[in-house]
Amino acid sequence: MGVHHGEEEEDVYLLTPAAEHGGDCEVTFAQVLSRHGARDPTASKTQLYNSTIQKLKTSVPRFSGKYAFLNTFAYTLGADQLTAFGEQEMVNSGIAFYSRYEELAKKSTPFLRASGEQRVVVSAQNFSQGFHQAKASDVRLDTSYPYSILVIPEGDGFNNTLNHELCTSFEDGQTYSSIGSKAQQKFLATFLPSITARLNIDLAPANLTATDTINLMDLCPFVTVASPIGAISPFCSLYSEDEWHHYDYYQTLGKFYGYGPGNPLGPTQGVGFANELIARMTGQAVNDRTTVNHTLDDNNATFPLGESLYVDVSHDNDMTSIFSALGLYNGTTPLSTTEIETTEDAKGYSAAWTVPFAGRAYFEKMKCQGKEEELVRVIVNGRVLPLETCDGDRLGRCTLSNFVQSLSFAAEGGKWDLCFTT
Repeated sequence: MGVHHGEEEEDVYLLTPAAEHGGDCEVTFAQVLSRHGARDPTASKTQLYNSTIQKLKTSVPRFSGKYAFLNTFAYTLGADQLTAFGEQEMVNSGIAFYSRYEELAKKSTPFLRASGEQRVVVSAQNFSQGFHQAKASDVRLDTSYPYSILVIPEGDGFNNTLNHELCTSFEDGQTYSSIGSKAQQKFLATFLPSITARLNIDLAPANLTATDTINLMDLCPFVTVASPIGAISPFCSLYSEDEWHHYDYYQTLGKFYGYGPGNPLGPTQGVGFANELIARMTGQAVNDRTTVNHTLDDNNATFPLGESLYVDVSHDNDMTSIFSALGLYNGTTPLSTTEIETTEDAKGYSAAWTVPFAGRAYFEKMKCQGKEEELVRVIVNGRVLPLETCDGDRLGRCTLSNFVQSLSFAAEGGKWDLCFTT
């Protein structure tokens, strides 16, 4: 989910209108990688959340004070699908993409792909709707709409760079699949017992468990995005700002150690997309032996090179692995599982900053006056990354050749050979 309670907003690489490109530069290429929009909980989680609410309802005769809203609260959340708020997020994202790259967008139609989950496909459709809306109001004519969207199926045995499912050691083996949850559980022990104790005093005789406490915290964002206008849920006011910082860090640990640099096989799950990005930026055929679907990528109709705008819609876990394969957060040292680290301490890494609902990364190429080679820049949810792995300048830009050279982990297949060991 995407949670952003009281998180600091300043960042040294925050985009500023005055220095977007650092002089006379022209963006020649833009790739957006986006998470789907806000959704209802997963099917398994929505059952758990409903059970916690029913437990409260049957245990506590009447709620008062900040809990009074529970007297009339009815659990109505669905499962897995986009909410109206999430659909609008993606429409807005399409509008923003058009506006940011207007000079390219006026003359081009983006090549769109979506991983096969319904909420991802609908998100891509909503994105294209927003892009078209902006373009039609600008140039008055957009004969290419509705745009074609290449949907890559999710499922066992189907290569898909936007969805991890192929690496059996990562998916099924206890060595790797439990690293994230173990890190989270260790950190939970540092802050959750006191919250559960307080709730059990306030909500006696409910006898809430640690799982119930997390469920109630989860309902803050999920009930919020169930509102068409994103009205902040009263569940959010049941906890202090400090408790939300700990919850945010708990979510960050799940991503970092589950799918990111903290998991030995996490970055490898993103290698396929990284190699596709290299192909698109250089105009050369994809060279990959991991998750790339070569039936699609070796066909110019389903993986065209030479386009100026690309759109891919995926999931948060997959984006975390892709960012890791690209080395975007290589400056982040292993995160503590016993005490909270600020986003600044973590060199800009947090789940809320990287993969919230409708979160997106822009990968740009640009030609700049006085520069012989094209420059590359990466922007994640409005923050320009330093690209230290390829000697990024003060505006976060490095040369295309240095950027490609920095992706040797992906080019060499990551640790894919470990995916099928017994």
